[in-house]
Amino acid sequence: MFFSSVRIMSTVSMEPLLHHPVRESVRYAPKSRTFKPSSWSCSTNHKLVFHGRSFCNFRSSNVHALRASTTTDTDLVETLESTDVFFKETFPLKRMETVEGKIFIRLDHGQNNGNWQLTVGCNLPGKWILHWGISRVKYVGSEWDQPPEEMRPRGSIPIKDYAIETPLKKSLSSEGDALHEVKIDLIPTSAIAAINFVLKDEETGSWYQHRGRDFKVPLADYLLDDGNVVAAKRSFGVWPGALGPLSNLLIKAEVSPANGSESSNESREAKKKSRSLEGFYEEQPIAKQVAFDNSVTVSVRKCPETAKNLLYVETDLPGDVFIHWGVCRDDTKTWEIPDAPHPPETVSFRDKALQTRLQPKERGDGCWGLFTIEEGLQGFLFVLKLNKGTWLKCMGNDFYIPLSRSSSLLAKSRQGLSESAQILEKKEEAKEEAKEEASLSAYTNGIINNIRSLVSDISSEKTRKNKSKEAQESILQEIEKLAAEAYSIFRSSIPTFLEEPVVDTEELKAPAKISSGTGTGFEILCQGFNWESHKSGRWYMELKERASELSSLGFTVIWLPPPTESISPEGYMPRDLYNLNSRYGNVDQLKEVVKTFHEVGIKTLGDAVLNHRCAHHQNQNGVWNIFGGHIKWDDRAVVADDPHFQGRGNKSSGDNFHAAPNIDHSQDFVRKDLREWLCWLRKEIGYDGWRLDFVRGFWGGYVKDYLEASAPLFAVGEYWDSLSYTYGEMDHNQDGHRQRIIDWINATNGTAAAFDVTTKGILHSALERCEYWRLSDQKGKPPGVVGWWPSRAVTFIENHDTGSTQGHWRFPGGKEMQGYAYILTHPGTPTVFFDHIFSHYRSEIAALISVRNRNEIHCRSTVQITKAERDVYAAIVGEKVAMKIGPGHYEPSGPQRWSLAAEGKDYKVWETS
Repeated sequence: MFFSSVRIMSTVSMEPLLHHPVRESVRYAPKSRTFKPSSWSCSTNHKLVFHGRSFCNFRSSNVHALRASTTTDTDLVETLESTDVFFKETFPLKRMETVEGKIFIRLDHGQNNGNWQLTVGCNLPGKWILHWGISRVKYVGSEWDQPPEEMRPRGSIPIKDYAIETPLKKSLSSEGDALHEVKIDLIPTSAIAAINFVLKDEETGSWYQHRGRDFKVPLADYLLDDGNVVAAKRSFGVWPGALGPLSNLLIKAEVSPANGSESSNESREAKKKSRSLEGFYEEQPIAKQVAFDNSVTVSVRKCPETAKNLLYVETDLPGDVFIHWGVCRDDTKTWEIPDAPHPPETVSFRDKALQTRLQPKERGDGCWGLFTIEEGLQGFLFVLKLNKGTWLKCMGNDFYIPLSRSSSLLAKSRQGLSESAQILEKKEEAKEEAKEEASLSAYTNGIINNIRSLVSDISSEKTRKNKSKEAQESILQEIEKLAAEAYSIFRSSIPTFLEEPVVDTEELKAPAKISSGTGTGFEILCQGFNWESHKSGRWYMELKERASELSSLGFTVIWLPPPTESISPEGYMPRDLYNLNSRYGNVDQLKEVVKTFHEVGIKTLGDAVLNHRCAHHQNQNGVWNIFGGHIKWDDRAVVADDPHFQGRGNKSSGDNFHAAPNIDHSQDFVRKDLREWLCWLRKEIGYDGWRLDFVRGFWGGYVKDYLEASAPLFAVGEYWDSLSYTYGEMDHNQDGHRQRIIDWINATNGTAAAFDVTTKGILHSALERCEYWRLSDQKGKPPGVVGWWPSRAVTFIENHDTGSTQGHWRFPGGKEMQGYAYILTHPGTPTVFFDHIFSHYRSEIAALISVRNRNEIHCRSTVQITKAERDVYAAIVGEKVAMKIGPGHYEPSGPQRWSLAAEGKDYKVWETS
């Protein structure tokens, strides 16, 4: 495999194998040996304690003289293998590197000079899938369409009615390097204007695009460059199309009624016929994170001639590796510089330690070092350094290797232990581990008991009569804190999620405010716009006219569109944050619509775009990264790792949005300005909370900072991530997907909720494929975020991106009411899309909202799944509501008397009489 360069950019976790020391082989190593490490953060799951019982590995005593000055690294290894080694341990180093490679696109005749063939490939390891479709000549600019059957390579799978997914196959380049590629045979008789595609890595779920948009290979002369066209300037005129004269077969000339146009059409056709057929080859840079396994081995023996300790270190880390080392005299592990002699290429480091460059191995597969240590010292301390500012520690601590004579004696005594004694010792170790687990279990049980006690207290009749509303609110806040503490404990286990304590809350109604992550718990959210709403120019006034109507339907919160001046009319490319005159209306109209919604009892959410901001001016290199308006920033406000905008800030704490400069939230001045802006919006406009756009782009801890400053009543973040698929079919287990959303919520300390993208995706597959068994996870709970952390799950089936005129991920047609029957009867905070409210679904949605409000279903209501089969899903929620979706049969049973409350195509909802 070949790469242009390799960079270490992400966290590296390094843990010793405490009970089974082995040398792990490298799983994947790049051909290039140029590494640029930048950071190394280590796990703290284990406490590193070296002692004879756990780490020593003994061999029979065969003493040989060891002379470092005259031996090679191979000689050293062989000698150490056969001498009296009293300590030897191999520590696996697992690290993730961002590896750079390329996506290549080639148009040529293929094998045997046959029909034209498009090849798309990648030179990075992975499980690559080409997600592709075509644009037809008559409908240039419209959505994707599926290619003809004869164009689809073997193994392709149709995705709905608009795309194809084809796995890339492994092959070898002419230089012998590994590639992944797919070849598509073009059909001259097909009226295809362009081939559109994106590349997906199934291993990571990441999508790779061209400048933030789909790749587009033009096959038509008149296809305009919208910024995502490849081969635009390769082997062509201005826009001749990739197929040259072949476009005669692809393009029908536009015919005007005017006679004068006929001659120009004829000349255009003549130009096409005279054009020679030309192919192209183009590369696009690509980067992905690849897992690498390395190791460091340390062995110690006594030199029989001098009685000194000989310590040998070897590692398979590539490139230059420095060991920063010292010794200590007691258990305090205080670093000291040992007496000479020192190995070659050793220098003093700030008079506190020594730094030695490890010597390259003869085979070129790592490096090594030999250290002579005087008697009477307790231990050898070290860390590894890959380059300036990058230190490799062990779980956040220095490596510690015991050198004392007592350790050596203990090691030798262990050689004589019988097999039965070692078995007994292992049992003792197991007992110690069991004690630790029991201690943790007791602590967490204590938290749960505290939660139950508080719930019992607030639920009692006496408490409701005697305690004030503020006192009850205080108890509920204490429950929230305990739940967060429990989460921090369980986060380190597998699976790492918080299951909220299930308590009997039938008689408990939440107070007016709990936290910004939950609101009151009884919110029903309306998205108050779609992708086209800006076109009227007076959307705020249109919403104002519908405020009373939305209130009567039972909505308690409305999500308003982005309010700021924006490069894009929809508002998601903001520029001057304090300029609130947008395509939806002016600032006075915004204030008026917020005031009107407050008058009818509906809270308002502002759509805050904090991840990115469009610049006002170019820098000296012509890059747009200088900001004007009320908040004037320079390029220090832009992250450093987005090459498009040449920021001088720190590296991004999330994923970059490549269409605009990504803001560096680690800068104090940036956070200060954004806090002030949000507080100003709360005061000046009257927003009650926030919908936060593209929160995947920056750390959730910054969101916590902004929410604590602006004190919203409710906040929800858009953490959009790809679900897990296997060749076009959604995996049943989506724990990894919902875990990433929950990790973000936890990073905000629970101050924000998140849209439950997991539940939407699973509903898609369940309803579209009639696989309703998907709606129950392996533990019999809802499979989305709502099944793990319901109070922070904002459920939805459609929004302005997935539906409307964009249709990026449209809910299965005709099954929308099944989706609403699910989210409006289940816990979490449900969201209804504007287009669905004002459609023929209106009365059915209103009936479901009425059932939810009448039976006081809230964000923490309990769910008992009673059926999850191929054609039917059914559940009882809060013991008051039963529901089913799917064509299969279900009727609720039990001691309750159930009466039908709402029904429609393939769904029914009952409530207790």
